[in-house]
Amino acid sequence: MEGKSYQRFPRVKIREMRHDYLKFELRDTDASVANALRRVMIAEVPTVAIDLVEIEINSSVLNDEFIAHRLGLIPLTSDRAMSMRFSRDCDACDGDGQCEYCSVEFHLRARCHSDQTLDVTSKELLSSDHTVVPVDFSDASGYEASEQRGIIIVKLRRGQELRLRAIARKGIGKDHAKWSPAATVTFMYEPDICINEEMMDTLSLEEKTAWVDSSPTKVFELDPNTGKVLVVDPEAYTYDDEVIKKAEAMGKPGLVDITAKEDSFIFTVESTGAIKASQLLLNAIEILKQKLDAVRLSEDTVEADDQFGELGAHMRGG
Repeated sequence: MEGKSYQRFPRVKIREMRHDYLKFELRDTDASVANALRRVMIAEVPTVAIDLVEIEINSSVLNDEFIAHRLGLIPLTSDRAMSMRFSRDCDACDGDGQCEYCSVEFHLRARCHSDQTLDVTSKELLSSDHTVVPVDFSDASGYEASEQRGIIIVKLRRGQELRLRAIARKGIGKDHAKWSPAATVTFMYEPDICINEEMMDTLSLEEKTAWVDSSPTKVFELDPNTGKVLVVDPEAYTYDDEVIKKAEAMGKPGLVDITAKEDSFIFTVESTGAIKASQLLLNAIEILKQKLDAVRLSEDTVEADDQFGELGAHMRGG
């Protein structure tokens, strides 16, 4: 129908939030928006990662390319990545990618002087910018201070040495996985579970127990006092249809009705530590808004071309 609006107003509700973990609800939208948000979080939120390595001395057992690859996969704190420039677009260094606006320089110098194996870790990467450093995964509550070490890069024996210079640049996961800020981002449809109480009351206690136990996950529970079957954790349902098959095998089709709410999704986000999981969500929403604004602008351009014909295209340089 002409003039009909399909505008919706999605809502986000945070359920659980930690530094590197986030669980939230996304409601009043459809799967296309949910999947777009998931893909943006994985592949289009920028971070900073080592992109260029110049090895001065390497007498370890690992070759230069191996070490450079390991360095690139070390997550770096990227709180200011959104405000940094992409090296290819930086006019301060003519795209060379080695200036303060688009890159961060690291140095590493390590040499083993004893008979004990020396672990060279990300802790030994010295950064030119205190806001961009290797992510610290140590847990002060579980280890002694001397054991709080970073990610192992290489191991050295007596006389072996590693000396290098590295340049970290801004990038996105679409270009290389090392720039992805997300370890995993998943979403599921929120299930809507309705038990036919009248049909359930016709089952014996043993049949109810067998039906509850047929679910691989603890979705249902039998109340020992009332004998009622309760839905205790609907989100634990994995859409395996086991309880539906069990009901049919018992001659009780329609005992339970399970459908997916098409406008309600439950997201689980795990960050690599480059940015907080909550900030990852906010950055993804901002980038998604920018992409939608670009689509709207292109639609306005097409409408102008339709209205003014070749003149509109000529004015845009087309």
